[in-house]
Amino acid sequence: MPSSNTTERQPLLARTNSQGHSRSTTASSVSTVGDDETLGSTHSPSYPGNSEHQALGALFSSLLVDSIPVILSYVLQNSIQTVSVLVAGRLGPDELSAAAFSLMLAMVLGWCIALGGTTALDTLGSQAFTGGDRLSVSIHLQRCILLLWLLFIPVAVLWAYIEPVLLLLGQEARLSHDVQAFLRVLIVGAPGYIGFESLKKYLQCQGIMRASTYVLAAVAPVNLALNVYLVHHTRLGLLGSPLAISITFWLCFLALALLTSRSQAHRRNGTWAGFQLGLVLDAGSCGCFLRLAIPGILMVGTEWAAFEIVALAAGRLGSLPLAAQSVIMTTDQIMNTIPFGIGVAASARVGNLIGARLPNAAKRASHASALLSVVVGAIVMIVLIATKDIFGYIYSDDDDVVVLVSKVMPLVASFQIADGLAGSCGGVLRGQGRQHLGALFNLIAYYVLALPLGITLAFHPNSRLGLQGLWIGQVVALFIVGLSEYSVVWFGTDWEKEVQRGIERNQAEAKRRQMREHRRSLSGTDTSSP
Repeated sequence: MPSSNTTERQPLLARTNSQGHSRSTTASSVSTVGDDETLGSTHSPSYPGNSEHQALGALFSSLLVDSIPVILSYVLQNSIQTVSVLVAGRLGPDELSAAAFSLMLAMVLGWCIALGGTTALDTLGSQAFTGGDRLSVSIHLQRCILLLWLLFIPVAVLWAYIEPVLLLLGQEARLSHDVQAFLRVLIVGAPGYIGFESLKKYLQCQGIMRASTYVLAAVAPVNLALNVYLVHHTRLGLLGSPLAISITFWLCFLALALLTSRSQAHRRNGTWAGFQLGLVLDAGSCGCFLRLAIPGILMVGTEWAAFEIVALAAGRLGSLPLAAQSVIMTTDQIMNTIPFGIGVAASARVGNLIGARLPNAAKRASHASALLSVVVGAIVMIVLIATKDIFGYIYSDDDDVVVLVSKVMPLVASFQIADGLAGSCGGVLRGQGRQHLGALFNLIAYYVLALPLGITLAFHPNSRLGLQGLWIGQVVALFIVGLSEYSVVWFGTDWEKEVQRGIERNQAEAKRRQMREHRRSLSGTDTSSP
């Protein structure tokens, strides 16, 4: 490990030692792990460079390398549901509407529990991995899966009896019935989705980024085959689609678990403490987890719900704006995987550095991730603007749709930099354990400002900007969120304090585990698995 990092770290360690804190993290605990023949290239974070420019450049390239498999992972993950909609849509327009609407509700009401709740692992797992007690990482994983399964129970009840809710909201009777039937089957796959997302984050906080990508690449053809067979070659029809998705999610979870168990890199990391239900259910630790997970769910869910509200509002503008909105939303969902992937890599890196008690390096990693997101966002923006007049032809041969897409596309292109900042800085906040700030910014930006503004511009008689008005609101929201989160990272972060918080979290978890192991040794029992 470079001497510059050791120098940076010494004053803080001396201070914590004087306060009676354990100095269990040593330079060797953050060493680089070599390539793993099972999972591909994996590593713990390295902190290179003897100068500011060298360190920033190395971090920039390292974050880019880490981000690519994460981005591919989320693209493949989104494709599971996209394929299901396309295959079910061949049955007819009613089935297409039911499948698309059901999966929209699944994203906003269900999958956000997995993607938002696992942000607690971005904080707890990544900081524990380099914080001197790696066995706690697997305890956090088990607690994550169990608590998120429990949090999904009320959502499952809502899914099972959602028909009267949809009817109350003015949806058609057949659509409401089909959506309820679809979601009832999809409940079976939800625990698999949550387990897969949790295990994926568990590996990512250890620097193992490619494993989930390999699993998804292998399972994607299986998902397509299952959808085609169950939807078109059995009596299930539309219900074959959620069954195929459910089977696919469980396959992803089980395959990733198998891959993890065979991984040499995972074994070298020494994070598996065995199954320890009593420790997982510790009230204090569960409370700490939920204080991070629930704001994380709000952070993810509020943004997704805002975009879905825009999609529903576009439907009231007519068939042409709805068609153009479908093109733009599909494109934005694909583009959003880029800043989201950078954010995941940033959260793991910043959390690792905080756990390793390297505040200056964590600060540099935060700025490097923001720089990376701005550069990538600028490239995407230029491409979208340059192709705006022909972009719509990728999805539609209707000239009117293509023209309307070309009018709205500059707005979509304009927020790519802001979306990048929101993604990367949101990842930094998750690595710090400040998910509540991301949730707060989203609530204010989207629901206090952007949605009222966009809907007014779209429908008010004096403006009547239509679809462009809706997207003006989203542009405003993303710039507010992106700049607000970047301001917090740049001006509103005491990195020494964040390191101290990380130390306290890690020590509290380690103390609980050691006390339980001590009680077990006194009783002469050992229930943990190897």
